[in-house]
Amino acid sequence: MSVALSSPVTPVPESAPQGVDGGAPPAEHTPSETYHRRRGEMLQYFDRTAADAWKRLTSDAPVNRIRATVRAGRDEMRNTMLSWLPDDLRGKRVLDAGCGTGTFSLEAARRGAHVIAIDLSPTLVQHARESMPDDLGAGSIEFHVGDLLDPALGRFDHVVAMDSLIHYRAPDAVRVLAGLAARTDGSIVFTFAPRTVLLTLMWTAGRLFPRGDKSPAIEPVGQRKIARRVNKGLDGWHTARTHRVNRGFYISQALEVVRP
Repeated sequence: MSVALSSPVTPVPESAPQGVDGGAPPAEHTPSETYHRRRGEMLQYFDRTAADAWKRLTSDAPVNRIRATVRAGRDEMRNTMLSWLPDDLRGKRVLDAGCGTGTFSLEAARRGAHVIAIDLSPTLVQHARESMPDDLGAGSIEFHVGDLLDPALGRFDHVVAMDSLIHYRAPDAVRVLAGLAARTDGSIVFTFAPRTVLLTLMWTAGRLFPRGDKSPAIEPVGQRKIARRVNKGLDGWHTARTHRVNRGFYISQALEVVRP
C-alpha cells in the first residue's frame, strides 16, 4: 500500500508547551532554562553546523573509520529499539522524537504505524521528507519541525527518542519524559549516555578542545540514577528492558519505560 506523507513541515512556536487540556502544564513537566538553552545549541548544530555531515552519516555514503563505528552503533541501537515495539503497528500512533533524517520513522511506518516524526532541524526534516520512498507499506509519516513536547501532536501509543535526550541534564530529560508520558498509552523507549569510564574520558577530553563545529556536549548519567529518576518522576510508569551499545565512538544505552 502506497501512503503519501501526510503533512508539510510545520513550525512549532517557541513558547513553553501547554498541558494536555490546553492549560498550563504541571510544574514538574515544565522544561527549565537549561533545557531551552541546550535546545538552542542543538538547533544551531544540527540545522547549520553539521547538517550535511549528519545526512552523510545516516546514508550509505562512505565515511571515515570513526564515523563508521558511529553508524554501526546507531544501526544496532535502532534495531534494538524497533525490536521492543510490536511487529504489527497498524492503527498505532508512534512518536519519533528527534527523527533526524527519518530512518526510524521509515521502519516503523513499514510495520503499519502512523508515525509523528519531529525534529528541531528544518534542514534534516526537509531532507527526510524528500528522501522517503513512495511506498511506506501500510503506514504513514507526518513530519513536523519543533519541540517534541508540543501538545498539538496529540496522543501516542508508543514514543521513541533515540539519542535525542542525551544532550540534556538528567532532570531535564526526565521532565521531558514525564510530559510525554502524560500523552502516551503504551511504552516509551529512549536512550541516555551511560556513565562509563571510557565515555567519561571521551567527555572530559572533548571539553578541553575549542568548541568549533563539535556537537553539543552529551550528559553522561549512571544507569541506576536515571532509572531512579524515571521511576520517581513518571507517575504510574516503571522501567523495564535496557540495552547498551558500545561500538567504537558510539556509546549509548536504551531504556524502556512501561505502565504496570
